[in-house]
Amino acid sequence: MSHNRAIAAVLGLALGAAVFAGSAPAQDYPNRPARIVVGFGPGSVADIVARVVATRVSQTLGQQFVVENRTGAGSNIAAEFVARAPKDGYTLFMATVANTINPALGQLNFDFGKDLAPLALVANVPQMLVTHPSLGVSSIKELIALAKSKPEEIQYASSGVGTLSHLSAELLNHSAGIKLMQVPYPGSAQALNDVIAGRVPLMFGPASTTWGSVQAGKLKALSVTETKRAAMAPDVPTMSEAGVPGYAASIWMGLLAPAGTPQPVVDKLSGAINEALKSAEVQKAIRNQGVDPLGGSPAEFAQHIDGELKKWSGLIKAAGIKRK
Repeated sequence: MSHNRAIAAVLGLALGAAVFAGSAPAQDYPNRPARIVVGFGPGSVADIVARVVATRVSQTLGQQFVVENRTGAGSNIAAEFVARAPKDGYTLFMATVANTINPALGQLNFDFGKDLAPLALVANVPQMLVTHPSLGVSSIKELIALAKSKPEEIQYASSGVGTLSHLSAELLNHSAGIKLMQVPYPGSAQALNDVIAGRVPLMFGPASTTWGSVQAGKLKALSVTETKRAAMAPDVPTMSEAGVPGYAASIWMGLLAPAGTPQPVVDKLSGAINEALKSAEVQKAIRNQGVDPLGGSPAEFAQHIDGELKKWSGLIKAAGIKRK
């Protein structure tokens, strides 16, 4: 064999070995336990949903998927940890809408839109705009009319600057040409308590925490903020139906892997997650938390994330919102 042929043969063997080494992990994936990192504490909605899905995915793929909580910085710590993790499918991230809001509020050490690979949109927590009866409005159109007649006088409670409850109200301000004034609280529980007490007349909050007060007659539900009605409150109109076309402010959750994870692994994970979300047992467990199960392809989730990043960054810039 000539010298050149010998080199070509060695290179060919090396290339073949590299291709085999790259495909082998995908073929036998998973062959050890994996983890789902959640940026919020045990007992949070994201944590509960992650555990429900992890249990079913573990059964489907034959390896344990455990949930690990890494809290702090609005889940940026957890997101960056997964973005920097090995690209092998053994470290996943349960993202929420907060991860598409955070980039516009501060400098991050990673790029959420590029450093993580979408697997599937998992679930959605319906959000409601609720008011204290003393405000005297029964619809979004009445609220908008009242706000226009009393510019910068009507207040709303939020769970803090830059949270979805804050940005949902700012999105309504922007969409309807009104100026509701924020009263920020350390969290949603305190905000809701003051709205129920009538100290602040309205707020945007998760239906899972506000709907009970609506049913008890303590609050009025004017709308849900998603593009479709909530399963738990089918008689409450969407914001678009109520007179604000195109409005959407969703508390969503979805699973991602580090960008660069082999496509066969991404496809396998996405398939297992979607299979879990179609399970009657998983759907029941998720709905019991006041959450609507979703699902979909990696491409659909990627498109959703891109739209959310653009929407919230545009609104934050237009409204001049800054987190102190």
